[in-house]
Amino acid sequence: MSKTLESPRNHQTLQIIKSAITSRLLLLSLILLWRTLIDPYDTSSPLDPNCLSTDHQQQERHVIQFPRIGSAIEDSIVWDGVYFVRIAQCGYEYEQTYAFLPLLPACVVLLSRTVLVPLVSVIGHRAVLALAGYLVNNVAFVLAAVYFYRFCNGIWEWILSLEYSVFDNRHDPEAAFQASILFCFNPASIFYSSIYTESLYALLSLGGLYYLISGASNVAVLWFALSGCARSNGVLNAGYLCFQTMHQAYDAVFLQKRAHLAVKVLIVGALRCICIFIPFIAYQAYGYYNICHGHSLDEMRPWCKAKIPLLYSYIQSHYWGVGFLRYFQLKQLPNFLLASPILSLAVCSVLHYMRSQPEIFFSLGFRASNGEKRPPAASPLSLDRVPESDSSHLKEKSSAKMQDKYTVRQRKQRIKGDNYVLLDEYDSLEKPRYLSTFIVPCTLHLLFMAATAFFVMHVQVSTRFLSASPPLYWFASHLLISRGTGKRWGYMIWTYSTAYILLGSLLFSNFYPFT
Repeated sequence: MSKTLESPRNHQTLQIIKSAITSRLLLLSLILLWRTLIDPYDTSSPLDPNCLSTDHQQQERHVIQFPRIGSAIEDSIVWDGVYFVRIAQCGYEYEQTYAFLPLLPACVVLLSRTVLVPLVSVIGHRAVLALAGYLVNNVAFVLAAVYFYRFCNGIWEWILSLEYSVFDNRHDPEAAFQASILFCFNPASIFYSSIYTESLYALLSLGGLYYLISGASNVAVLWFALSGCARSNGVLNAGYLCFQTMHQAYDAVFLQKRAHLAVKVLIVGALRCICIFIPFIAYQAYGYYNICHGHSLDEMRPWCKAKIPLLYSYIQSHYWGVGFLRYFQLKQLPNFLLASPILSLAVCSVLHYMRSQPEIFFSLGFRASNGEKRPPAASPLSLDRVPESDSSHLKEKSSAKMQDKYTVRQRKQRIKGDNYVLLDEYDSLEKPRYLSTFIVPCTLHLLFMAATAFFVMHVQVSTRFLSASPPLYWFASHLLISRGTGKRWGYMIWTYSTAYILLGSLLFSNFYPFT
């Protein structure tokens, strides 16, 4: 990569880091402001009963030097943060606590017992656990923003390296930068700065995507597997490996005519997907061992007796009422309205891609936009990557080809005047570059999660559930760099994010329902 390209990118990376840190400081300031002006709805968060298990003895009670600071930090533990701090402190004591996966509590315990251990005598053990949770999530968010930007640039840089690329790249750096800034100030920002799993999940998912398109598939598998330790929907990231395997097998059978290579690709892909599922399955087995093992049939919980005992799905259904159409009640209409902006944005982004590249979308990337079969190695997930030594040569050929086609189009315009009709291959020059083959699994991932949030889950969680999905921000950035009505819709999205940041920091931090 040339220095002229590298320097602006490094500058924009620094800008992303600054924006991510600024957004976290803004959230912290808003939380402190609202907590000062408004009394919280629930004031039970400082309660700290002894652990039930003798394996998790309470920390020896020290004479705390600054009890008021410790109490203020403990007061900030609200909603799911109460569970995560309790798990870090006492382990999994009750059946319903198994709905909260172990990665965040493990990080909290590690940080509280190493870097922050001197603060135990200063502000108290539970306050240190809470402080560790805040540090983990805010640092993870900054890193997630960096990986988001790298992922965006990674996709577009790959397309530019292909000699048959006919996408216009004039807005690429601006689009990637705009999308990353939008992510830094996304409408679910309050959850990325609280003791929730959104930051860790976003970091591991976006990092996994970046390494996947960079060719480091094994590293991507590790990151995806860890994302399944943070949130249950992390296992859906296996879909990206399935997409990769599908295209690699296609290349091996139909393009390279090597059936044995296709078998190898399928085996490797299956093993990688299994690796992503293993941590979540191991966690289910851990819950089964703690709750079901050693009990008679009469003493066992109902889910223990199932042919496939799934603790997580039982907890979600039994304790939180999660299920297909179970949330479709008139009294839940305000929650549907609260989730309507993010769901509308998700639907619009999916429809935009489907209409812009129907051939690619409905063929899962196996057919080009002109209806022809996809050329060899047209997927950024192909088995054989473009050698670094040929990269500059391909880029030069790509630029020359685009310039030739642009010249032909100008000549046609001069000949035919205002009534000329562009061919499909020239029309594709006007399409946004992010509409590439790899956006298919990203879009399908967003579509599946949006449908799950709307039909199955508590719909108000949609804002944070979908907030780490890249296509949302790609579509929003496309609107922002467009002209006319599109740009106005882009500003509407900024207004929506700002309003939800203010509303979320006000309601959530004071234990009022938000999402």
